[in-house]
Amino acid sequence: MTQRPFRSALYIPGSKDRALDKARSLAVDAILFDLEDAVAPDEKVNARATLKAALAEGGYGPRYKIVRINGLDTEWGRADAEAVRDMAADAVLLPKVNSAADIDALAAITGDLPIWAMMETPLGVINAASIAAHPRLEGFVLGTNDLAKDLNTRKSERREPLLYALEACLLAARAYGKIALDGVYNAFKDDEGLAAECEQGRDMGFDGKTLIHPAQVEITNRAFGPSEAEIDLAQRQIAAFEEAEKNGQGVAVLDGRIVENLHIVTARATLAKAAAIAELESQ
Repeated sequence: MTQRPFRSALYIPGSKDRALDKARSLAVDAILFDLEDAVAPDEKVNARATLKAALAEGGYGPRYKIVRINGLDTEWGRADAEAVRDMAADAVLLPKVNSAADIDALAAITGDLPIWAMMETPLGVINAASIAAHPRLEGFVLGTNDLAKDLNTRKSERREPLLYALEACLLAARAYGKIALDGVYNAFKDDEGLAAECEQGRDMGFDGKTLIHPAQVEITNRAFGPSEAEIDLAQRQIAAFEEAEKNGQGVAVLDGRIVENLHIVTARATLAKAAAIAELESQ
């Protein structure tokens, strides 16, 4: 899973036939089919049937299909979980995860279906490590809007009030080899702001970003995929290091910088990600 691209993950309402159909042609790495926030209370039951039919019809190609259900503490949660268990989905996403016990409760219903956790509460952030350690967990999705609400933060262009929470979740995910997706950028017509936040998330180490509008896909994919310059550097680092090894040396020098084995690990990961993206986009 860590080699599979998750640059972009777009939320799609599970109740909207038109949106479900359009998602089949979007250049996203993953789709978050939403039964929670994007579905009105009086549409919750119908949304399950609508989404199940759309997934059964297929046509989503290599896009990773994740269904976000309502919380198990709501009147719709258990029925959502039971429905998703029988859908043609790749994973289920649980909102407002506070502890590993929440993952246990969902796993008891959904069986072998991989589980993702919305990290969007203060308690969830505090317990991020134990949640990430759960053997059934596949990835984190940061719910930055809900988290900002609970923390009573003010809007900040560089997200300073959320940095600790973002890093805590990212550290936990990396410690246990799980995927970590950054939260949404709300101003879907602000390309410059989106690009800046994508770069921030990528610099921090997130695998990708969750999106609220198809217009955000291209910028996000570009930000979270290796650039041509990064690919070129990775190739040259590997070549230089291999040449140094042939000469009995443990380090190489490239562009005036030391290249050690740890840089080669990163370089090979960069090339593997680029190859995985190319394979995904060819399907």
